[in-house]
Amino acid sequence: MALAAALLYNAYFCGRCRRHKALQPLLGPLLSDSVSKSYSSYRRPGSQPEKKTTWQDVNLSFKKSIEVLKTQLSMLKKETEDHLVGPGGQSLTHYMLEQTRVVWEFRGQEDLNKWVISSDVEIGGKSEVYLKLGRNNQTALLYGILNTEVPRDGETKYSGYCSMRSKPLVGSFARKKYYDWSNFNSLYLRVRGDGRPWMVNIYTDPYFSHQKDDLYNYFMFTRGGPYWEEIKIPFSKFFISSRGRVQDDQHPIWLDKISTLGFTIGDKVNGPFQLEIDFIGLLNDRAHTEEFAYEKYERNPPL
Repeated sequence: MALAAALLYNAYFCGRCRRHKALQPLLGPLLSDSVSKSYSSYRRPGSQPEKKTTWQDVNLSFKKSIEVLKTQLSMLKKETEDHLVGPGGQSLTHYMLEQTRVVWEFRGQEDLNKWVISSDVEIGGKSEVYLKLGRNNQTALLYGILNTEVPRDGETKYSGYCSMRSKPLVGSFARKKYYDWSNFNSLYLRVRGDGRPWMVNIYTDPYFSHQKDDLYNYFMFTRGGPYWEEIKIPFSKFFISSRGRVQDDQHPIWLDKISTLGFTIGDKVNGPFQLEIDFIGLLNDRAHTEEFAYEKYERNPPL
């Protein structure tokens, strides 16, 4: 943590049956894979949907319910205490003066458990992706083989991607929470790639949107080789792609409503890949004053 902070300074069970909705906040934590299933809900064209509902697989016991209730109440107590202290459990003075923050670092299996990996296997593809601890258990190593062969289902036209995405924050009683990065203006990470380009993805849940979430992207080009790279990505350089347009003044990135962050490789090149990550953090670069990095066009200009 100290090394990561120094380097930064230098530069979250939806039941389908209505009679279970009242128990949703309590039943949600009992489903160990309820969060991960949200990442693999894709059903291949022509395949039959599951006839058995999710709640029918729940093996609910009274003793386990009491234990879960105690855990959720304890989490609620901790959240209330942190809220009374200040933003994110920090004092107001510390929050206002904070210039760096390490959000994710990889020093054990519990750190890897905060992430989910996926590939085109979910749509019938043949790419492979794995995530493990790096040398000396001090980094995360994302590696695999990219395969652009299109599945023969008569529907899919493109294939060949692998990704790594953070699990969304979940509060007490399965409440959805968000990352608040409004106090920073740049994403800062220390990585070691193999020369292939990666797409950094930020998912947000804006206040005014009929979409599930907005997706902002930035292409990160690694240089390869044995040396580490310290990459600073200002939020002004992320472009929004979920609605086929770029970020602008009317559609800014909501830094206080960050849902998840992810990395995707899909450069249409067959072969092995790897990305080693030391930490992912935030930086408030006071020298960076850029609001938007791309050319703007006036909408409906006067004639």
